[in-house]
Amino acid sequence: MTIHKSVLLNEAINGLNLKPGDIFFDGTLGGGGHSAKVCEIFGKTVRIIGVDRDAEAVQSATKKFEALKCNFSFQTASFRNIDEVLNKLKIESVNGILLDLGLSSDQIEKSARGFSFNKNEPLLMTFSGESEDGAVTARIVVNDWSEETLADILYGYADERYARRIAKKIVEARQRKPIENTFELVEIIKNAVPAGYQRGRLHFATKTFQAIRIAVNDEIEAIKEGLAKGCERLAVGGRIAVISFHSGEDRVVKIFFKQCKVDGKGNIVTKKPIIPSEEEVRENPRARSAKLRIFEKTK
Repeated sequence: MTIHKSVLLNEAINGLNLKPGDIFFDGTLGGGGHSAKVCEIFGKTVRIIGVDRDAEAVQSATKKFEALKCNFSFQTASFRNIDEVLNKLKIESVNGILLDLGLSSDQIEKSARGFSFNKNEPLLMTFSGESEDGAVTARIVVNDWSEETLADILYGYADERYARRIAKKIVEARQRKPIENTFELVEIIKNAVPAGYQRGRLHFATKTFQAIRIAVNDEIEAIKEGLAKGCERLAVGGRIAVISFHSGEDRVVKIFFKQCKVDGKGNIVTKKPIIPSEEEVRENPRARSAKLRIFEKTK
């Protein structure tokens, strides 16, 4: 059973401006919340294509949707390969694309892959359920990557102000013994940052875990590739909606949409990003940093 609450659910689906006969591409299927909303509104009149890198999420969503009256097709894939997914289904273009870039609550709570600093788990942080041979994991990042690279990703992907101090402590710790689990990493971070930072509103390990997860899954490049390919396969009049959760993601989306407008490909629907209401943030604190941007293709 899914525990994940979809963020900006109505705003995102309404913003896509779907109509009967359209094809909707859910590039971050997760618990299937956004796709379920499309199903609820349109039934079988809108075809839903959903992908997720997590095979367990796809399996769970498929089971859930089998009980609904929908025209859906789900598969394990990354949204950065939207072209391959659509080619496989013999679909030329789609009318709406949604990317919800947040890490789902299900992955944090149930995956046992080390996403949460509140649980002692192996350092994986891979979106796909199983680590492929040779694939980058969080364990590889913290034990093998150079101090300079670690500092760069902590600062570049998470705006971590103590990036250099944390990177230095990680390297010192791994010289004594390999870093194996999340609690070991949390303790290293704790020893690297000032006491005042440890008592802050945001948990002191949040940004380090975020940055490592982004690096492991190549998230920034995936967003750039997914947006570029998605725009290519978007029908004229179609829209892309992206929900981001940190400044690095939002910056990529903002720059991409601006460039598409400059190139005469369409218009930015959201002059300013849409953010969750106070009520939504109260009900779901993880929504607090969400930003929704929407672009419409006109040629």
